[in-house]
Amino acid sequence: MEEPLTTTAAAAPSAPATPRAGGDGRSAGPVALVMAGGLSVQFGAAIAVLLMSRTGALGVVSLRLALAAAVLLVVCRPTVRGHSRADWGTVIAFGAVMAAMNALFYQAADRIPLGAAVTLEVLGPLALSVFVSRRLVNVLWAGLALGGVLLLSGGGFDRLDPIGAAFAVLAGAMWAAYIVFSARTGRRFPQADGLALAMTVAALLALPLGVVESGSRLLVPSTVGLALAVAVMSSVLPYTLELLALRRMPAPTFAILMSLEPAIAATAGFLLLDQALSAGDALAIALVIAASMGAVRTQVGGKGVGGGREGARRAWRKGAQQGER
Repeated sequence: MEEPLTTTAAAAPSAPATPRAGGDGRSAGPVALVMAGGLSVQFGAAIAVLLMSRTGALGVVSLRLALAAAVLLVVCRPTVRGHSRADWGTVIAFGAVMAAMNALFYQAADRIPLGAAVTLEVLGPLALSVFVSRRLVNVLWAGLALGGVLLLSGGGFDRLDPIGAAFAVLAGAMWAAYIVFSARTGRRFPQADGLALAMTVAALLALPLGVVESGSRLLVPSTVGLALAVAVMSSVLPYTLELLALRRMPAPTFAILMSLEPAIAATAGFLLLDQALSAGDALAIALVIAASMGAVRTQVGGKGVGGGREGARRAWRKGAQQGER
């Protein structure tokens, strides 16, 4: 694994320099990257749900990751020499987390509506942001998000299918781990090289499961074509954009911005899958979004935008150090 981080970015010579976010609007760039990635991944997920009738959930995952890995390897042409054992440990862990996150999420999306699945999944990043920031006000925002989730469940997750809900929550835990290892991989590898290598690891782990579930159905040309669209929209494009964004914004802020994705997923489910929302479901998702916006305001507020973001960076580094010991 990665060596312990120091308390200042200057003390880590191998890490890319992180621009200081000020009040001049430069922070809009990484936010736009995160939002573009969210749109891409959720509409790609809606297409994946349509594909599940042909290959099953694990078949979609294996095709998505394998095709995404192939695209990234061709585009990035990452070098496999000159990396330390810690570098490879980070990449392997990142790949394993991606494989688990995707497999769990698609199992959830196969059982419950897409908007509900992402709303439950987003609890992972939100919990990560609260843990790292260690501010009492963020605990209150997390409580608001939890209220939205309870409203979404209608007082009991049996309304949603308890197995599907459990898969979504576990996928959220993997999503939080994805944020951690994506940030570490971005610091250790240039451009998207680490992402390409980690995606290859994820594909190698997922492919046997897809073959067992779907067999020769994975080779149908029309299925492969749809899976390629899912791979680009849900893996190649969003993961690349998010990795670049994590180099330019604090990971806690990134984690909370992910909380906007339930609304994007609900929209994609409505437009592509005819998954209409009830008034209660819409209110539940709105509560999660309100909690995320409040938490973002807390992260960048306080002593000014610059000071708040720098404080978030210091908290993130401290949390990363503790996680590596």
